Amino acid sequence: MQKRLDEMAYEEEGVVAKIQEGVRARVAGMGVRVGKKIKMLTKEPLKGPVVVVVDEADISLGIGIADKIIVEVDG
Repeated sequence: MQKRLDEMAYEEEGVVAKIQEGVRARVAGMGVRVGKKIKMLTKEPLKGPVVVVVDEADISLGIGIADKIIVEVDG
């Protein structure tokens, strides 16, 4: 099942399936690329940032970027 990164539950894991063209270059430098495993650590309520783990590194992403990343998760 695919869902936006900002829709993932706490501790949920998946593989990045798609990144919208406009943010692809911005997140690539942080290690977020198609095919990478990603795990949701925390997300702030009311449109705050999300913190994910990619390659054992914690990465904070704004909600506007997180909703442009599609993740394949186990359904």
